[in-house]
Amino acid sequence: MEYDEDDFLMISGIQHFSFCPRQWALIHIDQVWDENMKTMEGNIIHENCHNPDFIEKRGEILISRGIRIASRTLGVTGQCDVVEFHRDDDGGGRLYGHNGLWLPFPIEYKRGKTKDINADRLQLCCQAMCLEEMLGVSIYQGALYYHETHRREPVELTEPLRQEVRKMLEMMHDYFKRGYIPKVRPKKGCPSCSLKEICLPVICKKKSAQPYYEAMLGSDYV
Repeated sequence: MEYDEDDFLMISGIQHFSFCPRQWALIHIDQVWDENMKTMEGNIIHENCHNPDFIEKRGEILISRGIRIASRTLGVTGQCDVVEFHRDDDGGGRLYGHNGLWLPFPIEYKRGKTKDINADRLQLCCQAMCLEEMLGVSIYQGALYYHETHRREPVELTEPLRQEVRKMLEMMHDYFKRGYIPKVRPKKGCPSCSLKEICLPVICKKKSAQPYYEAMLGSDYV
């Protein structure tokens, strides 16, 4: 199956969906957004990463920023923070304006530090899958760079991780097509969410009205 460009979703939405499907739906379906300190810090960190004019060459490595990527089979589009192209005449692909074959190594920049959930790794894996489709190569590893720790953490792009990306994107496409906004499911991450004043996780948590009616009407309640 291939998606039309009009149906493409943003790759960055994978991180939102992994953290909270309702957050993703409010942002990408209802077009709701609000800034907090964490989102502003993230924007500042990404300013240089998304500068497409900033290209380096270090020996047998080309470093490119802000590459636009897409996949028709996944139905997504987006932008890579940084991609290192390593000279690899066995498993690499061709790059316009450069001799030889080059293998991409995507690097995603994140504020904070590594997380227990797979959100960042899923986003990175999806970027790699797009690059594979565009360049006709196989990418087995990428990295996450966390601003708080100033460390690059390698990520193995395994088949289970790829399957999780595919499954999540199928759900996202289904929700988007139906305009479905998931119900509130409060969790420990809610207080740090930039949309907490819009989502109102405590107020909007669905509760049954039955106990209220039973208390007020007693035996007359039907």
